[in-house]
Amino acid sequence: MNEFFSPYDADRPLMMKCGCGRDHTVAEHTKELNAQQAIQVLKERSLTDEFEVYSNEFVEASLIKSLFPQDAVRRNFLRAVGKGTAMAAIASVLPVASLQAMAQDKGTLEKRDLKIGFIPITCATPLIMAHPLGFYKQQGLNVEVTKTAGWALIRDKMINKEFDATHFLSPMPLAISMGLGSTATPMNVATIQNVNGQAITLALKHKNNRDPKNWKGFKLAVPFDYSMHNLLLRYYLAEAGLNPDTDVQIRVVPPAEMVANLRAGNIDGFLGPDPFNQRAVYEEAGFIHLLTKDLWDGHPCCAFGTSTEFIEKNPNTFAALYRAVLTSAAMARKAENRELIAKVIAPQAYLNQPEAVLNQVLTGKFADGLGNIQNVPNRADFDPMPWQSMGVWMLTQMQRWGYIKGEVNYKQIAEKVFMLTDAKKRMKELDQKVPDGAYPKFKIMGREFDAAKAAEYAKSFPIHKVS
Repeated sequence: MNEFFSPYDADRPLMMKCGCGRDHTVAEHTKELNAQQAIQVLKERSLTDEFEVYSNEFVEASLIKSLFPQDAVRRNFLRAVGKGTAMAAIASVLPVASLQAMAQDKGTLEKRDLKIGFIPITCATPLIMAHPLGFYKQQGLNVEVTKTAGWALIRDKMINKEFDATHFLSPMPLAISMGLGSTATPMNVATIQNVNGQAITLALKHKNNRDPKNWKGFKLAVPFDYSMHNLLLRYYLAEAGLNPDTDVQIRVVPPAEMVANLRAGNIDGFLGPDPFNQRAVYEEAGFIHLLTKDLWDGHPCCAFGTSTEFIEKNPNTFAALYRAVLTSAAMARKAENRELIAKVIAPQAYLNQPEAVLNQVLTGKFADGLGNIQNVPNRADFDPMPWQSMGVWMLTQMQRWGYIKGEVNYKQIAEKVFMLTDAKKRMKELDQKVPDGAYPKFKIMGREFDAAKAAEYAKSFPIHKVS
């Protein structure tokens, strides 16, 4: 019998009918009201700040911006007269309808009704919030975002074409494309969903055992083999002199089950996605040992992607999806939006988490479970660039630990899977800042990674999988 259990509803209070007549608790009712209020504020910002998409709203907002270039003046004007009155006045002197028609002339959408999978973690924030904020609808898409229980199910539903696109762990499209753990099916990373946003969380009994050199015999959890969580945990342990395949036990546990298994003593800790690191602190089941940004600041975590076949068959639909998710990511990057976003994604339909937990994760002001309040604004961020050098690094580590056998053409695989050129093109369409280059260098635990020297790098580690 599996020693792990699945307490999906363990954090849910006894269901009692709310005063509104719906079958949910008063707390859930309040959470949904907070979400609706936050959505309205963010929608207003999306029409008056720099996050508009190519839609009717984009044209309207662009016209208002050109007439009222100063932010304060523009906002006061809209609040005073309302958007409808403002557009009626502008339309009396400018051909608004014609301009909107021109903006919409981007090719007929091959498919409008789409199903997108996600795991309920903060990494999926841009993909999730694009739904209630209407960014998919602005692109003419009718999107159903579907909460999914685990990563293997995400993989299978993508291979079986039950999902049109999905929230991926960044290494997953590489693995699926190469046929690692599944039938080889070409997949693509359109954007990185989030950077940083992970942590190593340990059980409270290990408060005085913070040196990983002393962790021999530990049972540690990660959400999936083909994850940055697994690759970073292995890297961290190996740098401490431990062989992750022989000195500790690394087990795959779905994110939603990590805290309960930590509390039950089934695992000593986990390297997992948020909000479950913070949830462990919130429930006094564990403490945050370190944030993964301290291992590699700006590392990728999750991604947004789809199959190569879907892109080839539905290029206009894919472009519309791209614009919606990039628009959402741009909004999520702004620190002043984070508290509102926490409210938007907290309800049961999305993350089903306490707002206080999500707020700590997204703002970076959090309790660490050791009696400290930390302030780390970039604990989680939402940089969408699918850098191909990130893909190359993942491949070196997958090879290091025996997931990939034999020689690897790192750049060829990374360039097929990570759609950097397309991301830059779509960001330019949205007038978003586009960084230069394709292969930036990174530092992981103080050591520089240069994708041009990937083969040398991969062979340089004293601890690796023994064939």
